[in-house]
Amino acid sequence: MFFYKYNDKYLFSIKDDYNYTKINDIPNDCEELYFLAQLKKESSKKTFAVNHSSDLFIDGESLKMLELSDKSYDIPVKIADLIEKRKIKAVNTEYNDYEDCFRMDEPGKRKVNILALGDVGSTLLTGLKLLGKNAVSSIGIYDRSINKIKRWEYEMNQTSFPFEDCLPEVHGIEREELFDCDMFVFCASKGVPPVGSETNATDVRMAQFEENSKLIKEYAAMAADCRFKGIFAVVSDPVDQLCAVVLKESRGVLAPEQIKGYGLGVMNARAVYYSKKYDKFSMYLKEGRAFGPHGKDLIIANSITNYDDALSKELTKYAVEANIEVRNTGFKPYIAPALSSGAISIIYTLEGKYHYSSNYLSGVYMGAKNRNLPSGLDIEKIKMPEKLFERIKNTYEKLL
Repeated sequence: MFFYKYNDKYLFSIKDDYNYTKINDIPNDCEELYFLAQLKKESSKKTFAVNHSSDLFIDGESLKMLELSDKSYDIPVKIADLIEKRKIKAVNTEYNDYEDCFRMDEPGKRKVNILALGDVGSTLLTGLKLLGKNAVSSIGIYDRSINKIKRWEYEMNQTSFPFEDCLPEVHGIEREELFDCDMFVFCASKGVPPVGSETNATDVRMAQFEENSKLIKEYAAMAADCRFKGIFAVVSDPVDQLCAVVLKESRGVLAPEQIKGYGLGVMNARAVYYSKKYDKFSMYLKEGRAFGPHGKDLIIANSITNYDDALSKELTKYAVEANIEVRNTGFKPYIAPALSSGAISIIYTLEGKYHYSSNYLSGVYMGAKNRNLPSGLDIEKIKMPEKLFERIKNTYEKLL
C-alpha cells in the first residue's frame, strides 16, 4: 500500500499512481482516511464507505458488493480498525473533481425541501414534522397551488407538543428555492391509475413511469443548474427507474450516490405485517431482508441465515400485492408508503441509521439495507444464500 498526505488529510492507495506527498505510514491518531479507488466511472459511484477489506481490491462495482466475502486480505491493523469503525471513505479518482470529496460531514439537523403536497407529499410532510425533531432543522414546501402551501404551513405550524417547542418549522418556498437545502424530496406524480381500474396483473407503479419521468427531468436539470450538493430523494413511483432518469438528466453534475429512491421501506413494512399475521413467515421479523425495486421484481428473503426459497417467494407475493388489497377497499394506498418509505426512511437517512432505500450499484438503482455515514454510503454485506443471490441477479439484469 502507498500512503500520502494532502493538506490535512491522509490518503492511501493500492497502486502508486498519484503525485501527492508520500509518507511512510498513517499516524496512529488518524481518525479518518481516504482510499484512492480507480473504478469504472460509467458504472461506479464517486464515493462510498469502505465496510470490508474486499472493497479495497475491486476494479469496479458489482453485485458481489452485497456479499460478505470469506477471503482474508493482508492489510495493516490500523486500516482494518478504521474499516470496522467506518472511518474510511473510498473516493473514485476517475471523477474529475474527486478531491472535493476529501471531507466527512458530521451528522446534524438538516434542511429538507418537499416538492408537491398531494396525498403522498402531505402525509410525508406530516411524518417528518412529527418525527423529525432530532434530524430536521426546517421543512420547506412547494406546490403549484399557493393555497396548498398556505394550508399546510398553517396546519403544520399549529401542530406542537405541549410545553415543548421542539418540532421543525414548516415554511412555504418559491420554486427557485427548492434546491436550497440538504435534501430535496420529489413527491410530484401524474398518471396514477384510478381506484378500480387496475387488475392483479397491473403494476400500478410502472404505469406512472412515462408521465413521472417527464416531470422529474425538469427538476433533475434544475438540480444540475444549481450545482446541488445534497440528497435528491425520489419518492414518486417507480422510484428505481426515476432515480436513473435523474442521474442521466443531471448531466454528470450529481454524483450517483446523491440520488436515493424511497420505495423499499414500505415493502419491508408489508413483509413485516404478513410475518406477524402468519407464523410461517415469523423468521422475517429478525432475520429477513428486502432487496430490489419497489414493484413486481421485489425480492423478500424470509431469512438470511435459514433461507427458504419457497417461503420467501410466497412472502414476496404478499408484499407486492398489498397495494392491490388496499385499492380493493376503494382507497389509494398512499399512507403506508408515505410514512414507511418516505418520512421514516428519510429521517433514518439523515440520522445515519440503517434503513431501506434504492441506491446506485453497478449501473442501476436497486434497494437494499443501507445507511448514510460521514464516510459515505454504507450498503450492508451479508453471507448470501446462493438461491437468494440468483433472485437478486435476475432482478438486477431486468433493471439494467
